[in-house]
Amino acid sequence: MGLLDRLFGEEESVKDLPLLKFGRYSDAYKSSDQYDDWDDAVRLFDKEEYFKSYEHFFKYLKDDKEENLTWKMEDKELFFEILQGSKVITGSANPKRVTVETKVASCKSLNVGFLRRLVEVNFDLKYCRYAIDKENNIVLIFTSLSIDSSPYKLYYALKELSTQADKLDDLLLDEFQVLEPIKNSRIISLSEEIKTLKYKYTLSSIKSTLAKIDKDPVFAEKYPGGIAYLLLHLCYKLDYLTKPEGYMMECLERIHRLYFEKNKKRTIERNQVLISEFKELLERNEEDYYKEFYDVQCTFGITTAVEQAKVVSFIDGELSNMDWYLSKAYNDVALAVPGYIVGYCLFNFAVPLPTRQYFHLFHQIIEQDYFNALGYELSFLKEDHKLNRKAINKRILAIAKKHKKQFPRLAPKTDLLVFSNLATFGKSYLLMIREFNLIQTH
Repeated sequence: MGLLDRLFGEEESVKDLPLLKFGRYSDAYKSSDQYDDWDDAVRLFDKEEYFKSYEHFFKYLKDDKEENLTWKMEDKELFFEILQGSKVITGSANPKRVTVETKVASCKSLNVGFLRRLVEVNFDLKYCRYAIDKENNIVLIFTSLSIDSSPYKLYYALKELSTQADKLDDLLLDEFQVLEPIKNSRIISLSEEIKTLKYKYTLSSIKSTLAKIDKDPVFAEKYPGGIAYLLLHLCYKLDYLTKPEGYMMECLERIHRLYFEKNKKRTIERNQVLISEFKELLERNEEDYYKEFYDVQCTFGITTAVEQAKVVSFIDGELSNMDWYLSKAYNDVALAVPGYIVGYCLFNFAVPLPTRQYFHLFHQIIEQDYFNALGYELSFLKEDHKLNRKAINKRILAIAKKHKKQFPRLAPKTDLLVFSNLATFGKSYLLMIREFNLIQTH
């Protein structure tokens, strides 16, 4: 069974799938055994059986697909190693103290610029702190007395340390030339062909969207809401489909923040800011992109776990906004609305697993050419780019069948789907998703 089958639950197997990851990692998808381990960790900690508590805690954190965590006992001390993106987090625990650290970057010389940056970041950290070790490495450290290191505190401290270090290292290296990468970073290299495809897809997607906006400046001025949907859909699909690290990831996150920032800017002004950000991405060197296209193993996610009701509420609040654009045959803008809904949810939330897989399928259908260029053999769109009803329905039902045991009431209403064009299909597809009954068995 291929990686796509394991991650997204398709019943059918596709040969020779590329081992690629999409979207943001989430640690929200735990098994019932892992939740039992969490309960045992809390119970044993309350009984001051710290080592046994930590072992169950690490079983709760471990993701077998990611191979993200190892631990061992030596001379009455527990040693562990956690992987988060490119960072290796090492730690130890004994009856008195827990100590965790990770190396972020190596300093060729001390520089006021990055030292000031670290002091500023330290002010915002709740559990950890940046420091410089004896070998002039920037390290992020967490220490705590064992008696004060409950599973709750450990989880949030390790999450802060791991996600902070993994995010800041690329940004510091990109900004300060006196810093060098740590040699023990764990990354999964991608082939030059895959990097090239991601790079070309990034540039072509940005250029295509900006060209649509430039083509009709009167429309852009009269209907800035439609332009906003185009730009945000672009932002979220690049984040999900190319999965960049470092500068580009930060740029996409900044685009998201800038648009939703609480200020008095009008939508048309926000759009101009976003367009400027995308134009800056177009000016970057090809080599800079290649450095940021790699896969990683993770332990902690940065998205917030939500129930299906949150997804339904978001669909209800946005989907009707495409109706006017559909009625006026602005199909590109209309399609951007369901694209925005799917992208926003994947960017911000850890949605229920079946919903995540159906959102992935949405991307596979809409961006089939990109997936096939990466090495997939999808047939959701025919050669004339008309929708393939049979292939789409087959995959929808296969996902539902895979989750039947955990979600026995999941029965996608494929009769709601409209296959006349991509925009109307996108609307009907989300209407199908909003009808999901995701009550779980225990």
